[in-house]
Amino acid sequence: MQFVNPIRDMETIQAMKEELRKHSIRDLLLFVLGINTGISLLDLLNLTVQDVWDGQNAKQFLYIKDEKTKEEKAYYLNSQIGKILNEYLSSNDWKAEDYLFKSKKDCRPITRQQAYRIINHSARVVGISEKIGTHTLRKTFGYHAYYKGVAISILKSILHHHSTAETLKYLGVDRNEKMPIKVDVNL
Repeated sequence: MQFVNPIRDMETIQAMKEELRKHSIRDLLLFVLGINTGISLLDLLNLTVQDVWDGQNAKQFLYIKDEKTKEEKAYYLNSQIGKILNEYLSSNDWKAEDYLFKSKKDCRPITRQQAYRIINHSARVVGISEKIGTHTLRKTFGYHAYYKGVAISILKSILHHHSTAETLKYLGVDRNEKMPIKVDVNL
């Protein structure tokens, strides 16, 4: 597996969203769900409508069972995800068991390779020259969560890492970098 980077710049993230929306709302949802939850690509591609939708609205939490530990983990589906889910799922006649990222060719989910092409193509169009891949979604989530004040121990758990050092390296965070961390409880 080749090393890829998170998308660090918020303007670039916004440009990616705009570019993906031009192509398809499905592709935009893949990107937004990935960068807002940190869910692995395999888990993203295996999501069904009933995993994220209660029949009328986006669910508040998505539950995924970890294959190794058999533990069920909850992932918060924020308003960004909810807005795009509402738009996406209102555009078709969906069944609860349909794959969320259904291929245009059949009822199966898109492949890992197709997801890579979607993300990589849009990244090139918006001018990202760094190595980008499907892991970029998880890394972008982790990177921005870290700089918004989420404890590294929590990110380590979400990303299934064994050490803090592994998580910091994965996110491309330099331990010596003195960047202020924003903790906004917004009470």
